[in-house]
Amino acid sequence: MRIGIVTDSTADIPPELVKQHHIRVVPAIIVMDGESFTDGEDISRQEFYERLPYLRTPATTATPSMGVFQEIYTKLFQEGAKAILSLHVASQLSGIFNTAKIAAQSFGERVHVIDSTSLSMGIGFQVLAAAKAAAQELSAEKILDHLHSFQKRIRVLAMLDTLEYIRRSGRVSWATARIGALLRVKLFVEVSEGKVLNMGQARTRRKAIEHFKTMIHKLGPLEELAIMHTNAEADAHQLLADLALNLPSPIHVLNATPVIGTHVGPNGLGIAAVLK
Repeated sequence: MRIGIVTDSTADIPPELVKQHHIRVVPAIIVMDGESFTDGEDISRQEFYERLPYLRTPATTATPSMGVFQEIYTKLFQEGAKAILSLHVASQLSGIFNTAKIAAQSFGERVHVIDSTSLSMGIGFQVLAAAKAAAQELSAEKILDHLHSFQKRIRVLAMLDTLEYIRRSGRVSWATARIGALLRVKLFVEVSEGKVLNMGQARTRRKAIEHFKTMIHKLGPLEELAIMHTNAEADAHQLLADLALNLPSPIHVLNATPVIGTHVGPNGLGIAAVLK
């Protein structure tokens, strides 16, 4: 193994692909009513979304400890890695990137910590691209150059069933404006360069899903696509069927990480796309 690949659980990479490409995943921490859960280990995503509306206090997230990152980096070097690429959720949306960067300092220039500027499979596609490049024996420098251009082809869009959770998070400044009017609509957002942008709204869920399909088609020719949802699996599969896309790679449908769900809430839909 020349290059080790590390990410965090917000990347939403399907487990079979994690195993296939020898990716190491650092789980994020979810806090619900004062109790901490390890993402993907202590609580399933379905259970998280089912409990979310009934919590006494809003769910929050916590960054994994620096020691967790250092342990994974050390093990990869012991297994023969010459360098490590560690790709993480947008630094503007989470403290995970900064923790990984501090953890990497004791390894000198052998560990490269990369801000994906994205989330969910917007990170995942970057991680998979890095893993495939590493399998071709490319140097860390060449993979970094490839990722820099690859990032520019990624788009992440979402349809929120409610604005309540993103308002509670306090991470999005515009979400507190006109809150009375916006709470009753379905909201569209895009994650671009680590920022959450308001992309419009619709009055009903049916109209929102139809508009969401239009937004996806307007992206143009796609190379890869993933459909994410927050416990809205039936709608996600229906969206996949309605889009009727013929892509060279399988389209993954997945329940998004609770780290996203704490800000999106249940019944959200999203996509991560790699443009041709």
